[in-house]
Amino acid sequence: MAWRAFFLALLIALGGPSAAQPLTPPSGILVVDQERLFSRSEFGAAVAAIAEEASEALAAENRGIEAALGEEERSLTEQRPDLTPEEFRALADAFDQKVQTIRAEQDAKTDSIGTRFEGDRRRFFQAIAPVLAEIMRERQAAVIIDARTTLLSARGIDITEIALSRINDALEANSITATPFETGD
Repeated sequence: MAWRAFFLALLIALGGPSAAQPLTPPSGILVVDQERLFSRSEFGAAVAAIAEEASEALAAENRGIEAALGEEERSLTEQRPDLTPEEFRALADAFDQKVQTIRAEQDAKTDSIGTRFEGDRRRFFQAIAPVLAEIMRERQAAVIIDARTTLLSARGIDITEIALSRINDALEANSITATPFETGD
C-alpha cells in the first residue's frame, strides 16, 4: 500500500504521463528495450529463424537416432536368451557407451546452436553501438540503460522505436547479416 502512494506521488511530481512531455530527457538518461530491439530488427528476426530451423533439424535428427537406438535395444533384448551372461554384458556395455557418446554429441550440437545465437546477439549489439551513440548525441544524453532495469520513467526517454527505425539500414549498409549454420559446427 505504501508503494502505491509513493508511485502516485512520484507520478504527480513528474506531472503524470502526458503526450505533451518533451522528447529530450531532462536528466540525460535514455532507455532502450534491448530484447525488443534485437527481436524486432531484421537481423534479430533472421538469427532467431536460423536458430529455430537448426533446432528443428536437430530435433528431427534426435528422433531418428532415438528410433534407431530403440530398434538396436530391442534386438539386443531379443538376443539375450541365446547369449551367455558375459556376452550379453559386453554387448549391453557397448550399447550403453554408444548411447552416452551419441547423447554427448547431440548435447554439443544443442550447445553450439545456443552459443551461435548468443554470439550473433553480441555481434548485433556491437554493430548497433554507433546508431545508439548517434541518438545519444542527438538527445544530449549521458547514458542509455536497459528498460528491464527501469522501474519508472518518463515517456520521452525510451528510444527503442527510434533506434529500430535506424538499425536495419545501418546493419545493411555495413553488410552485417545473419548466416545459416550447420548443427555440426
